[in-house]
Amino acid sequence: MTGVAGFDTIDLGPGADAPVLPAALRHGRASAHYEQRLARTVELLRQAAAEHAGTVVQASSLGVEDMVLSDLIHAQGLDIRVATLDTGALHLETLELIGRVRRHYGIDVEIWRPAHQAVLEFVGRNGPDAMYRSIPLRKACCAVRKLEPLGRMLDGRSAWITGLRREQSAQRVDVGEREVGADGRVKFNPLAQWSLGDVWHYVALHGVPYNPLHDRFYPSIGCEPCTRAVAVGEDQRAGRWWWELEGAKECGLHPEGRHAVGAKT
Repeated sequence: MTGVAGFDTIDLGPGADAPVLPAALRHGRASAHYEQRLARTVELLRQAAAEHAGTVVQASSLGVEDMVLSDLIHAQGLDIRVATLDTGALHLETLELIGRVRRHYGIDVEIWRPAHQAVLEFVGRNGPDAMYRSIPLRKACCAVRKLEPLGRMLDGRSAWITGLRREQSAQRVDVGEREVGADGRVKFNPLAQWSLGDVWHYVALHGVPYNPLHDRFYPSIGCEPCTRAVAVGEDQRAGRWWWELEGAKECGLHPEGRHAVGAKT
């Protein structure tokens, strides 16, 4: 069934009440500040490439925000590598997106994986469902599958780029556009000011490839056992570690031990 502006409606199968609109059509609404936000994002990406030539990487979660950044990096012809984590527990749709990104942009995507033996030992000690039993065990799983390979990804690099936005959750309202971690590494968050509508407006306007799970009400996508779809009115990150209290819903990739560089805008 054909939808608006070249997008198709999504038929969720016989159990669904009716086909649904793709995420770009549901959410794509440019804010009054969209053009200024876009210009600022391009400026930050150019700064990252110039100030950290050869030592900056986009650490992509392959979520829609990171797809926007990858598209802008490619459109601007910036010398910024794109890298992602394959935790060994990702959705098939996420893994397939890596190939689509390579074909669409003609770029190589770095893939960083956890140490195989460390994963085997963790699962052997704690079982495959350890993340559901306690927050410490869930964070230990994140440490093995995400933090350790991220550390290797960032080794020797002076800066990294993420798709964090202040609107995503209460834990991210103070995200700065440029932050410096305890290790002195600069983190650029060029979409910090963007709204969800801005993100999807850009996707629709530029035909950016994205994870089809977004069309199925997954605004935030992590490992398969730790991600579910959200209901209307729920927080954008409500589907991540949904069995935990709201304040615990971070994996440690973006620690609070940081300070913004310059004024928060």
